[in-house]
Amino acid sequence: MTKYGSFPGTRPRRLRTSPVMRRMVAETRLHPADLILPAFVREGVSEPVPITAMPGVVQHTRDSLKKAALEAVEAGISGIMLFGVPEEAKKDGLGTAGTDPDGILQVALRDVRAEVGDDLLVMSDLCLDEFTDHGHCGVLDAEGRVDNDATLERYAEMAQVQADAGAHVVGPSGMMDGQIGVIRDALDQIGREDVAILAYTAKYSSAFYGPFREAVGSSLTGDRKTYQQDPANWRESLRELELDLAEGADMVMVKPAGPYLDILARVADAVDVPVAAYQISGEYAMIEAAAEKGWLDRDRAVFETLTGIKRAGARTILTYWATEVAQKLR
Repeated sequence: MTKYGSFPGTRPRRLRTSPVMRRMVAETRLHPADLILPAFVREGVSEPVPITAMPGVVQHTRDSLKKAALEAVEAGISGIMLFGVPEEAKKDGLGTAGTDPDGILQVALRDVRAEVGDDLLVMSDLCLDEFTDHGHCGVLDAEGRVDNDATLERYAEMAQVQADAGAHVVGPSGMMDGQIGVIRDALDQIGREDVAILAYTAKYSSAFYGPFREAVGSSLTGDRKTYQQDPANWRESLRELELDLAEGADMVMVKPAGPYLDILARVADAVDVPVAAYQISGEYAMIEAAAEKGWLDRDRAVFETLTGIKRAGARTILTYWATEVAQKLR
């Protein structure tokens, strides 16, 4: 006798019988518009420089960056997040190359904006770590500690020069207290109310940033545990979220993505603004390395991790696979 409401009458496997059935009932779908490509541009190089810890990712020249931006447009992704890598001799304690209108990041922003116009959101990392000789995200005080309020003054200037260079969106990633409000005020003061802020709201002090240090030529000594969040905590992410929204954040982010899907889900449930997640360098490197060893199916692993990030609540995902994945989705 058939039983309904329980086995054998109820068989969930009926909805998994074929690819078309699984596609029809899928609860989470990736789309090219969900994706943002992080990209590095290096000053003083004539050819793209491979990043050894991130196979397939390079430090771009100005010309190769423009080509990557056009490929991103053709693939249908939403944005490109730019990180500048200055010549070592141009680094100093204040990160002045980061606010120089002719610094590599500002030059690259102008290049890409001229190349793609408004067909791709041109985003800029707003932080000093690439430009300081000590590698920290802010200005140091006399005792070698990151000076929060002195750093905010530098961020305000940085926001203005990035906006002038053509950024549609700025991404403050330094985790300084009050940074969103200061940056919003700085942008509004120069009549750039149109420039959006993607707040790095929950940015954890993570071991998975390792390959990124090579990508940006980091000069970091010590660590960033006094300003990035402790991986053991989740409540302070919601506190940071409340503060960022009150200060004027247009979008919020959780970084890293994979190890913090619980945080991502909590943030997504708590807000009505777009939520982003950054699948960072270490997450990328792990899959690429395991695939190179033949230990897993690379493409399946890439799509599975991205689907998991979106399922957890991200509307937008920053990933080094953005263009490749978008091409395959299309």
